[in-house]
Amino acid sequence: MDDPSKPRDLEDRTFLFAQSIRAFVKTLPRTLGNTEDVRQLGASGSVAANWIEADEALSKKDFLMRTKICRKEAKESRLFLRLIEAGHDNIKRRDALAAEARELTLIFSSIILKASGS
Repeated sequence: MDDPSKPRDLEDRTFLFAQSIRAFVKTLPRTLGNTEDVRQLGASGSVAANWIEADEALSKKDFLMRTKICRKEAKESRLFLRLIEAGHDNIKRRDALAAEARELTLIFSSIILKASGS
């Protein structure tokens, strides 16, 4: 089931994911826990950056390594999104971002599986 609101190009999709997280964190309450969790959400930008690296990989081994980093960073983003104290107004937005992190994790897992021939 394709969602027409989501770009099919992973470079665009991962960019929008990182951009959405940056916009989201600006709306969060400033708590000690959120400050630490938001710091860890830099992983969201790493998903996009490593996908660009994977797309320009010099070898299959390099491609697989970069894609595995994308998957790892997407998983990490989901974890810290789930830990954030969003407040009542931001819960749906936080959960939607966590769901997108999960979808990206599954996409990267599928790419890794196909590329490694397993």
